[in-house]
Amino acid sequence: MTRIITASPLTRENFAPFGDVLDTSGEGHYPINGGMTERYHALARPEATGPGGHVLISIFKGKPYDFPLSLKMVERHPLGSQAFMPLSQRPFLVIVCHDKNGRPGEPRAFLTRPGQGVNYPAGRWHGVLTPIGEPQDFLVVDRGGAGNNLEEFFFPEPYEIHLP
Repeated sequence: MTRIITASPLTRENFAPFGDVLDTSGEGHYPINGGMTERYHALARPEATGPGGHVLISIFKGKPYDFPLSLKMVERHPLGSQAFMPLSQRPFLVIVCHDKNGRPGEPRAFLTRPGQGVNYPAGRWHGVLTPIGEPQDFLVVDRGGAGNNLEEFFFPEPYEIHLP
């Protein structure tokens, strides 16, 4: 049996139960540097717990996936948050699940607008980085340090993810 999920547009409101949307819409910005720069302040709060936990900033170069996407696995990072901000004005797919007694619940899929990113809090089940149509680079903020900060879950039956 095919379980189909269609991606919804990513908004602060519909993504709030899963994490933070990183973009420049809304309140919370002000001028700095003599008015030459607009600062969009505190869009997310990186988390890094556990032995020697510290925040890392990396660049990931992602290859696009074919659609419909066969979602077989999700992952989570119990010791730290993970943020993805595209370095181009291209949308990407975001897949998340609530935790249900240590396992992921039913996935939700969101399609970003150009220039939007996301921050997953520690322990949030999510899909892998999923560019659409062409390769895409991302600025990633996540946790480094000792301890196991990766859990993967493979669904007994895959979900089929569609773009709107």
